[in-house]
Amino acid sequence: QVQLVESGGGSVQAGGSLRLSCVASGYDYYMAYGMAWFRQAPGKEREGVAAIGGGKTFYADSVKGRFTISRDVPKNTAHLQMNSLKSEDTAVYYCASDTRGTQFPPLQSSKYNYWGQGTQVTVSS
Repeated sequence: QVQLVESGGGSVQAGGSLRLSCVASGYDYYMAYGMAWFRQAPGKEREGVAAIGGGKTFYADSVKGRFTISRDVPKNTAHLQMNSLKSEDTAVYYCASDTRGTQFPPLQSSKYNYWGQGTQVTVSS
């Protein structure tokens, strides 16, 4: 049974930092072509925040220069370092994994076939 478990969410003041982690289990690390982080704020659609795969990283314009995605392939984990947080970063953050090698864009949700349950990030101004 495949599971993605996120951790590291919480409440922080604007300008602060948080580090999210995602641990995947139920498949071997070499089966994941890529991993990504998405977020969904109340009343808004889920959006891609950052993705990593094939030696490349991808970021939404809204987080470039502030967020950094990394991946420990043998440990089947991914991290999202979030700095200079803003109130508009408040959302539930989801980890996602692609084990099919689809050709969808890295920040498109259709690319990913496994998802975590999400972790809440709240940034107060």
